[in-house]
Amino acid sequence: MSNAKAVCLDGIKRATPKTPVIGVFAPSDPRIDEASRKRCQNIITMVADAISGKVVLPNGSDVPVVYSDVLVDSEPQADIVAQQFRNAGVNILVCAPDTWAFPQLTVISLLQQFPADTPINITCGNSGPKPGVVYAHALSGALAQYGRLAALNVGNWADTGLNPQMTAGTEKNLIDWCYSAVTFAALKGRRVVIFGHDSMGMETALAHVIPTRNTFGVEITRLDMKLLADMLQKGSYNKNELKELRGWINRHVGKRLELKTEADDKRFNISLAMYLIVRDLMKDLNAVGGGFMSQLEWGSDPRGLPLPVADVMESLFNSTFDHNGPKEAIPYATEADSQALLTMLFMTWLSGGNPPLFMDLRKIWEAWEIKELAKKISLKNLPAGAVWLKKGLVDGNNSGSASFNWAGKPGTDMKKLMDGVSMPLADSGYFPGGGNSVTFMTPAGIDGIAGRMAYCSANNKFSLIWDEATTTIVPEKLGKAMCNLTSPTWPHTFVVPKYATMLEYKQYAAANHFHMIWNLPVARLQHWLDFTGVQSITPWAARPSFIEGVDRPRPLVSLIGG
Repeated sequence: MSNAKAVCLDGIKRATPKTPVIGVFAPSDPRIDEASRKRCQNIITMVADAISGKVVLPNGSDVPVVYSDVLVDSEPQADIVAQQFRNAGVNILVCAPDTWAFPQLTVISLLQQFPADTPINITCGNSGPKPGVVYAHALSGALAQYGRLAALNVGNWADTGLNPQMTAGTEKNLIDWCYSAVTFAALKGRRVVIFGHDSMGMETALAHVIPTRNTFGVEITRLDMKLLADMLQKGSYNKNELKELRGWINRHVGKRLELKTEADDKRFNISLAMYLIVRDLMKDLNAVGGGFMSQLEWGSDPRGLPLPVADVMESLFNSTFDHNGPKEAIPYATEADSQALLTMLFMTWLSGGNPPLFMDLRKIWEAWEIKELAKKISLKNLPAGAVWLKKGLVDGNNSGSASFNWAGKPGTDMKKLMDGVSMPLADSGYFPGGGNSVTFMTPAGIDGIAGRMAYCSANNKFSLIWDEATTTIVPEKLGKAMCNLTSPTWPHTFVVPKYATMLEYKQYAAANHFHMIWNLPVARLQHWLDFTGVQSITPWAARPSFIEGVDRPRPLVSLIGG
């Protein structure tokens, strides 16, 4: 009988979420010469260095990259590298072959020691001497044959020489894949916090708890809005910090903060206190995103005691700064729209932390409608070459969740952004609880992805309806008339999709809300869709099925596996 005793682990005061780690390695052939083996090891280092410092989490921290210079010639080396990677916490694999090897004896023997959904990328040069590209195709085909997802990145570096350097295009393709793998791996086991149930009976906002868990590994913590109301009543926030937050708003918004009475002033402070309370609750829960129901029970139902709107709170979460300075953008959905939250969450992580935008598809303007409105207000000499005049535009606006960052272009400093923000009183007809909205006009020329997640019980799958898009502006008089037709006191972003027509946009909206993020490469988004099994929906007649240099090549397993 063994005398072994169970070991009690050391206590931890506060858990920290697991950080993804990328591991780089290479197979090789034991029969090759020593110089070729040294070249293989140098290529491993080159690939690892190309990734290191180039892939960041939304909080700005670098994703760790490790590598092994043990060449995987056969099963014993596969076991060694697998153990090295396990010890280092590796959960994302990058294979960089430069010579022929034997798939089952090398990478497959290593890969089988990791969970079945571990992301793996095969990046090689199109080199012929040994040749690594032949091995890459053999390995990719072998993995696809047994249903294993792998990304193949056949790039370019010199066929000969001890220290080849990969091309910029090869590096970009690899980094895009790494962002997708990090988003997929890092969000497993993380949680979002939703206050309330689906707002106003919006079925497209439902929290599909089990499908979300099974598809993304994301948990949805559900809290009742009564908890927030009670904590406000109890004053469960730092009173001094509330003064600091209010002072920051006063300095940067000033007279553009509309307050007519002492009661308005008190209600606005309640809105700010909501941000502090919810921020601390989410921090305690290690949450990566959130949502707040609001309508109808919180601020609109006169049978109860309507409370102030959450617009400023939601804008602060979605922004990359607050009264304490720079911070991580925390995707936050108005109206407890869970599918909006998922859309923004994945967009933000895939882009390395860029701020998401929440909008209503408030009015989709066809070009002829814009021309008719211009005629009605006696506006002549419209810019003939303007894309919105040829194609139309979408007026995206919503009273909540408008990130302050979208009041300017990417990189605009906080002070200048806040100079463009106003906070008028909320519409008392819709929101008798009062409080203040947020409003601004997004400038033209911001490129990104606009889209929306959707779920369907018929196939138990999530989809993403998306297109590339650009923000635009119209002449001031016309813009004012367009905004006045919807809600002039809400933030407005005029969006022009790249491929979708306005008729297609009207027909294929997944819900009344849609979302946008800047600087998210299309290929990066598509790799993530591959990982999660989320269906890519682009029913735009003008979009080719594959755009070289923009789209990622479809994984072999999805082609031969149907």
